[in-house]
Amino acid sequence: MHNRLTKFVFSFFTLLVISSNAVAEYGLNMTRGVTPVSRDIYDLHMTIFWICVILAVAVFSVMIYAMIFHRKALGHVPAKFHENTTIEIVWTIIPVFILIGMAWPATKVLIDMEDNSKSDMTIKITGYMWKWHYDYLGQEVRFESNLATPMEQINGREPKGKNYLLEVDNPLVLPINKKVRVITTANDVIHSWWVPALGIKKDAVPGFANEAWAIINKPGIYRGQCAELCGARHGFMPIVVIAKTELEYEKWLKNQKKK
Repeated sequence: MHNRLTKFVFSFFTLLVISSNAVAEYGLNMTRGVTPVSRDIYDLHMTIFWICVILAVAVFSVMIYAMIFHRKALGHVPAKFHENTTIEIVWTIIPVFILIGMAWPATKVLIDMEDNSKSDMTIKITGYMWKWHYDYLGQEVRFESNLATPMEQINGREPKGKNYLLEVDNPLVLPINKKVRVITTANDVIHSWWVPALGIKKDAVPGFANEAWAIINKPGIYRGQCAELCGARHGFMPIVVIAKTELEYEKWLKNQKKK
């Protein structure tokens, strides 16, 4: 019986490792992203995940051991006790410490996410049915960003492209290594500006202004979508962010001002 239990535990941990590899391979886990906030969110997620795994293994190991070695078939008689003060104190104190261990890093991340101080630039993002409007405050640059996927692909008359429903005519261009403050609002219904790689998911609510920030660490193209059900064409509100070096961004900004 002990050999069976050992094999079960070994098989469980083997399956756990294989599952973790499979998750990483197929992209089912969260992305680490390219900003300090996105990495903090990812690290917090993994910390809480492994705490839950340890708790699950501990609880189910005790349950399985009790079911196997203390079952009625072996002649075990259930213990009879009531109002055991020691046990009640233990199973109250331990969860409290576990919750504190979870709440402490979570609170630090939440406070960091709301710290928009000392930003280098501010972008006002307004959601419309169904497009985005970007306004570079203080730079006199503003434009709309619409879905650029051809209708032939949407209607099934052409093969779907690599970035199907995730391409726009005017992407949001940002510099790397600069603290970008983002203000989201909406003109009609509630939208949500969501770019996983940047660690930003902020509702755009008519009459309200929500804030977020990001410092992008490396150049690249980062895609997202509206994450709030906002109407018939909700699935046609993609977001594309192009992060450029500071020199390339300044050139782009000058060209936009000329327009």
